[in-house]
Amino acid sequence: MERIRRIVSADKSAYGAAKRKWDSIAKPLGSFGVLEEHICRIAAVQGTDSPDIPKRCAVIMCGDHGVCEEGVTQCGMEVTAECAADIACGRSNVNAVAKAYGADVLAVDVGIASDVKCSRLLHRKVSYGTRNMTKGPAMTREEAEKAITAGLDIAGQLKSEGNRLIVAGEMGIGNTTSASAIASVLTGLPPEKVTGRGAGLSTEGLIRKREAVRRAIEVNSPDPSDGFDVLCKVGGLEIAAMTGLFLGGAYYRVMTVIDGVISSAAAALAVLIEPKCREYMLASHCSGEPAGKGLLDIVRQRAVIDAGLRLGEGTGGLLLIPLLDGALSLYNNARRFDDTTIERYVELK
Repeated sequence: MERIRRIVSADKSAYGAAKRKWDSIAKPLGSFGVLEEHICRIAAVQGTDSPDIPKRCAVIMCGDHGVCEEGVTQCGMEVTAECAADIACGRSNVNAVAKAYGADVLAVDVGIASDVKCSRLLHRKVSYGTRNMTKGPAMTREEAEKAITAGLDIAGQLKSEGNRLIVAGEMGIGNTTSASAIASVLTGLPPEKVTGRGAGLSTEGLIRKREAVRRAIEVNSPDPSDGFDVLCKVGGLEIAAMTGLFLGGAYYRVMTVIDGVISSAAAALAVLIEPKCREYMLASHCSGEPAGKGLLDIVRQRAVIDAGLRLGEGTGGLLLIPLLDGALSLYNNARRFDDTTIERYVELK
């Protein structure tokens, strides 16, 4: 965990230089909205007013949840193993989206409940799923730290391979239950306000899911001020690994992208553990799950896309890439006031 303690803030001078560069473009000030802010933040992470993201990768952390015993999912945990293999072999949802935007995809087993025989799946298994959080902590502190370390290491590996943008995605049957519990603890809202239908629960299933979240919080009493405590008690191994990925992005100075509600839960925990890591994150979309916006508020992130997305696997995160590419093209190639006779805009307050 020494790397977490050594995280520093992004480069504020590079942010300011990028902001001035935006303001030099012959257009109304701030007229490209949140995307201007996103490019400035990438500049701050890269330490230059000429940022770029030519190499990008979606990392899909995979793990299972013992809370599935409570009937909170539409399908069984065996689906996690099958989907992880599909992602690793390039035939899942995320692969189809990634191909359109020139992004690589890396699937990682940090906690699948079975052994997946797939040479393309990165094996970093900490344990065979988490324990049932309605009966006690989902994992030990040691297990959580191992999963976080896996995420830190992968961020470092991807940075060394030239990646400038990492999308944090997941695959794990039952993980919206865990994310809902995390959201309830961190936001202080009751389970019924932050727990949704996930992959498509019936009304009866939703009732069971909300009750499981309520019991997990009641049994474990997670401390909302302690990210590690919340993670160990009601988290998941893939959520811990994504938490490590976000922290690793900050340590290795590479921009990370938050995907949906599970990714947002991991981002919120990362910020709770080390607040400076929020400077190395971008929110792609606001999840269709009810906990989505509240978790992004904790991270102090404004999503660019609000389309009711809830597919997971990093798919929503990848949709941010063409918007960033478009914004960078405008940033780098548009005419400047100095090249025209147009009078510069001034900020009116």
